[in-house]
Amino acid sequence: MRLTFQLQTALTGMNDVIKRILALLVIAGIVSASAATNDVVEGNPFSPVKVTIYSDLQCDYCQTLRTLLDEKLLPKYGAQVAFIHRDLPLGRHDWARTAALVARWVDEQDPKLGTNFRRELLAEHLHVTRATLQPWIVEFARRNKLSEKEIVAAMTDPRLGTLVDRDAQLAATRSINKIPTVIVAGQSFAEIIIYDDVARVIDQALAR
Repeated sequence: MRLTFQLQTALTGMNDVIKRILALLVIAGIVSASAATNDVVEGNPFSPVKVTIYSDLQCDYCQTLRTLLDEKLLPKYGAQVAFIHRDLPLGRHDWARTAALVARWVDEQDPKLGTNFRRELLAEHLHVTRATLQPWIVEFARRNKLSEKEIVAAMTDPRLGTLVDRDAQLAATRSINKIPTVIVAGQSFAEIIIYDDVARVIDQALAR
């Protein structure tokens, strides 16, 4: 009887663990499907070979990765690979989430301008503060003939916040907490991204 009780207790504990794992998988699936419909993509969006990038607009390493994309990865692989951008603004960066919301809004107006917004803000992020972010954003809108009123409203838009938060939730289900994180064919690279490492995995994926 004692052995039977212990076995039942053990099985109950295992069932609880399995239930929690299944629940996490379901959540990850829902979030992933939702994120896919709002993905920001450079390169070939129809390619089966995908490079997923989690980044933050207030990040030194992310700026370095942006340069690597522009100078090496996109020129070589842009016609063959989908480079999917996802937001992972870190809590210690005081304006990164707000900037991510605005980037999403600019993407909706013009995907090329969205990329330019990210590129320019990353290039200048060391000189931008929480206090100067809005003037920077307004100036970007003015130069690119976007609505200044709407771009400022985007800074606190709850719909855009939901899109950014979904990316962060998806990252959490995959235990991604470093930026940038680049995922290619199941392999992850974080923080300091080396071109040769990423290119090698992309080449292998394209050869399959």
